[in-house]
Amino acid sequence: MVDSAVYRDGHRILSPPTLAEALKSLPDESSMAWIGLYRPTPEQLFAAARQFDLHELAVEDAILAHQRPKLERYGETLFVVLRAARYVDETERVDFGELHVFCGPTFVLTVRHSESPDLSKVRTRMENTPDLLRLGPEAVLYAILDAVVDGYSPVLAGLQNDIDEIETEVFGGDPKVSRRIYELTREVIEFQRATKPLLGLLRQLSSGFVKYRTDEELQKYLRDVADHATTVVERADGFRELLGNILTVNATLVSQEQTQASYAQNEEIKKVSAWAAILFAPTLIGTVYGMNFDEMPELHWAGGYPMALMLMALTCVVLYTVFKRRGWL
Repeated sequence: MVDSAVYRDGHRILSPPTLAEALKSLPDESSMAWIGLYRPTPEQLFAAARQFDLHELAVEDAILAHQRPKLERYGETLFVVLRAARYVDETERVDFGELHVFCGPTFVLTVRHSESPDLSKVRTRMENTPDLLRLGPEAVLYAILDAVVDGYSPVLAGLQNDIDEIETEVFGGDPKVSRRIYELTREVIEFQRATKPLLGLLRQLSSGFVKYRTDEELQKYLRDVADHATTVVERADGFRELLGNILTVNATLVSQEQTQASYAQNEEIKKVSAWAAILFAPTLIGTVYGMNFDEMPELHWAGGYPMALMLMALTCVVLYTVFKRRGWL
């Protein structure tokens, strides 16, 4: 148990050390208990379930964790799953955390499975605004939602910075950029999985305003959270689309580089082949006249040697001219 408090009229009146005492300490139905658990054992969660009369399916989800954001109602108790996120500068990765919130008529039970979000800041903020805290457990739930959504802003800034760096690397010809694009795309997809379901969750809360007589102030608060969540989702969608375009551009640039390299290689092959042909011609003539057969009349000509040299030179000149005109040399 990280923290346990009983509130009445927006002010902390008790800090009971156990769950049982927290419930027994509630002076009346207008008061509220807010208990925070961090990585509790299954036995601790089952004990909390007995104390707060929590549905077994919700408790199983809280034990197993690795849930997508969702909202479910079990009688008068709301069960909310949220996925917080924080950007780690050292590794340039997004660290995701899971938070489960049980919100009943007179209690709020939070179960964290990671360091984020820091609910102590949420509690401090609420205790410093008793007018909001006196609105009850739903006010706490909305404050937690707001903290989770606000926590996405640094993540968006970190992802944007990574994308800017990747764009520079792509046009700078960094050979390792393809892997970084792939890894960042996976981060963005995981971020979308954490944020997109929030919109449906917030719509569910909004649809119950009239039925559950939600306070007008809390309705405004929730709409503000929904606006921020929509902005986050839209930016995440834009990041994924932008990364797809960057990957396409990178593939095009790589293909162009390969084409240019292939063209340059072909040009070199042409030059080598041309010179090989030029050198082969006199070699062939010299080989023919070097066979020394008796029946070769040219061997006894006085001008045979000059003629052979002239033939070699003429052949080389002709071949050089042909290859030069065709751009091989």
